[in-house]
Amino acid sequence: MVMPSTAITRYELSLPFTEFDLLANQKGYVGPTVLRRRAVALQSADVGKLKIEDLLQLKNTKRAASAGYKRGDFEFTKFSYSTEEFGWEEAMDDRTLAMFADMIDAEMVHAQRAADFVLQQFERDVVTALYDTAVWTGAALTTSITNEWDDHTLAVPITDIIAAREKIVAGCGMEPNALIMNAYQFRHACNCDQIVERVKYTQRGDQETMQNALADVLGLDRIIVAGLKGGGIKNTAVNPTAASTSRIWDSEYMMLAKIAETDDPQEPCVGRTFMWNGDGNPTGGGDETLALILEEYREEGVRGSVLRARNDRAIVIMYPEAAHLLSNAITI
Repeated sequence: MVMPSTAITRYELSLPFTEFDLLANQKGYVGPTVLRRRAVALQSADVGKLKIEDLLQLKNTKRAASAGYKRGDFEFTKFSYSTEEFGWEEAMDDRTLAMFADMIDAEMVHAQRAADFVLQQFERDVVTALYDTAVWTGAALTTSITNEWDDHTLAVPITDIIAAREKIVAGCGMEPNALIMNAYQFRHACNCDQIVERVKYTQRGDQETMQNALADVLGLDRIIVAGLKGGGIKNTAVNPTAASTSRIWDSEYMMLAKIAETDDPQEPCVGRTFMWNGDGNPTGGGDETLALILEEYREEGVRGSVLRARNDRAIVIMYPEAAHLLSNAITI
């Protein structure tokens, strides 16, 4: 017989979607923006999407006298999602909490630490999904840049993006709206001669202004920069060995893509994240769906409590044709 959980949902520590996105932004993570998250009531399901050929097909809308109007006869193909659970626990010893009570809010520190580990795992999983050379393969879906963007004199970012954009348009009929890169790549892009020539009369050279200027020059709605405000770093070493740090978003790759702008699951885009909201949602006393649930339970063997951060999610690539993977961006 399965016993009911004794864990208590800490709604005041849990994160609804808006706070989840805010925390991700503060940490330099871009996963929730790149693969827009959407709440779903089922842990797994089949979802319909239009075929690429239907997205591109021309339709004759002319109506003959006394005749009916032509109607849509689109055929939907299915893609599936199946969420998996992710979580992290932080032990809080009663004595330790009491010891530091006058200096820090130890409970909040533990909650933030647990949330950060779950967030970072999500960020890494988004990178793995988008920088998958087994999915983005062949000339239609990927290009190796000839002159890397840290070669400021010879690099041609505008030319590279124009070429990649046309591959996306030819493949799915959609215009890309975002370029995804890391902070190191962004700073080099801003110093490429081809870019500098277009933006050298910009009044301010701060990061936000340059981000908008680069988007304008490349003809995109936005430049999504991972780790621009700090963070975005992972340590791949296993304790107790010395740290081995690197950027979560590899400097070898960048991606031009059509990312989701709405919660419509049938909106054509490169992909999205489905988050199951059937456990502990909505928030106590509120209407917002939780993206990250914080729970607490007692562990009397060590006279303390455990804080657990968790969520159920599935990352799904919907239209690989809606993105173009650029490799050889900057080799370190």
